[in-house]
Amino acid sequence: MTPLGQVQLREELQRLKEVEMPQVVKDIATARDHGDLSENAEYHAAKERQGMLHARAKYIEDVLSRAEVIDPAKLGGDKVNLGAPYVSGASVTAEIVDREAKGPKIDIVEEVTYQLVGPEESDLKQGRISISSPLARGLIGHQVGDEVTIKLPNGTRVYEIQEIEFK
Repeated sequence: MTPLGQVQLREELQRLKEVEMPQVVKDIATARDHGDLSENAEYHAAKERQGMLHARAKYIEDVLSRAEVIDPAKLGGDKVNLGAPYVSGASVTAEIVDREAKGPKIDIVEEVTYQLVGPEESDLKQGRISISSPLARGLIGHQVGDEVTIKLPNGTRVYEIQEIEFK
């Protein structure tokens, strides 16, 4: 896990414990005041929310207790790698290459940059992909200039690695 991922999980855990859990306790108390609990939808919804919050908090505590935090800025090298089990900070810029079946013509479809991170930190909208994803697993071990053919759920794509940066 990256230091940023650890900070985000700690903040979420703090918010759960200090804001959301006390609020759900108040919601349960308010619902109890409405009378018969057997037919009280507000009460049952609040109890279910309490259970989900408790489960999420326990899950985050477990992840944080087992996580190895690696500062990507201290990693280096010329290959996309993990740096440690389940951890990476490699930022990979690659061009998605579209080859015609017959002939040497190559079209660059788009250039993408992904940062390989732990599963808990992945966010595709921010360009952060989990190292357990098919794309990340396909990129690991390759270096700048390599063309990598990766079988993805939506088909096979060819990536040409343009830059690797540890930040």
